[in-house]
Amino acid sequence: MSRIPFRPLGGFFGPDRADARLSLAALAFSAITSVVAGLTLASQQDELRALPGLLLFVPPAIGLRGNVFGPLGSRLSTAIQTGQFAWSWRIDSLLGQNLVAVTVTSLAAGLGLAGAAEVLALVIDAEGGVIPIGVSDFIVVSIIGGLLASVVVLAATLVLTTASVRFDWDLDNVTAPMVTATGDLITLPALVLSTVLLRRGDLTVVLSAICAIVTIVSLGLVVRSGLALAKRIVFESLPVLLVAGVLSLFAGVAVERFESVLSWELLVLLPGYLGTAGALGGILANRLSTRVHLGLIEASLIPRGAARTDMGITVGLAMPIFFLLALVAEGAAYVANQSSPGTLLIVAVSVTGGLVATLFALAIAYYGTLVVVRFGFDPDNVGIPMVTASLDVVGALTLVGAVLVWGAGA
Repeated sequence: MSRIPFRPLGGFFGPDRADARLSLAALAFSAITSVVAGLTLASQQDELRALPGLLLFVPPAIGLRGNVFGPLGSRLSTAIQTGQFAWSWRIDSLLGQNLVAVTVTSLAAGLGLAGAAEVLALVIDAEGGVIPIGVSDFIVVSIIGGLLASVVVLAATLVLTTASVRFDWDLDNVTAPMVTATGDLITLPALVLSTVLLRRGDLTVVLSAICAIVTIVSLGLVVRSGLALAKRIVFESLPVLLVAGVLSLFAGVAVERFESVLSWELLVLLPGYLGTAGALGGILANRLSTRVHLGLIEASLIPRGAARTDMGITVGLAMPIFFLLALVAEGAAYVANQSSPGTLLIVAVSVTGGLVATLFALAIAYYGTLVVVRFGFDPDNVGIPMVTASLDVVGALTLVGAVLVWGAGA
């Protein structure tokens, strides 16, 4: 009698198991490294409280890196698979124009988010009689902290592109989780580092003015240039990035409002939880975008064919990754000698909340892609920001909801 081979991935994912393994490995790396951001957030509670309003800026700051560089990876993936990609650093080349576009959009979106964060902080903190940090502080932490993080995330994206060409990887399967992992690793520490420049009187004001002028001039130069691809990316991406950032700010409001029910361990879990939900949605958005460009997906109310397969793979990836996230947070609490609600409770919170967020990601990625294509926009430019911004809010709410349902609060 012939034996039936054990196929833990192949049995569920079928012919897509190679892609699933690649995504699972990238997501696992993202989950494990997210503990760095979580530990930074948990260890900096007192410092963040001393700068009122800054905590609500954490989710959009982390999300912005993924929302800028995730689409970069998606565009490069499409270029590789359609035979348009070449390693040319000329400013008018495909790669050069993409680099110009991500630099300008990162600066412009950071400036816009700083203004939005100040307005929201004034509204929120005014209710409690607290005066938040000023708009100059937000601009400095957003632009300078963001640039420090962007250099690292950009380098990681280009390394991934090199590896995908060298090893014949599908960049769609690794960009979102690896960019998320890099963003988690570097963004929060970069923001914390940049806080040394806050509330420094005239120095902070001058730095913020320089940041604003450089951003506006850079945006103007791109608009007036002959770089058609860069202009299209900026025009299509920037409005979505700003909307995505504002939505992420509301995730920050949820975190700030419910901080009292989040234990040390749940604060460690938070960045990885939000990042994983966004990465799962980003993988799906990337795959759907590439399939749209290749003509492999037809618009239909009920997902069919390749789209349904990709959505099934996303659900299949969610459970083990959210389970791993819970174990990582529990391990961090044990090593740091911090109290824990219990392993089973943490697993229940992470897995149930994560699965709800993943189901939401399926709907946003699929129907959002169809709408974007219907209006003539490139889904590579707007797919990831659209998904991850929505999941920042939904992720924060599902985590808090799961904590309350399971009684795992502080």
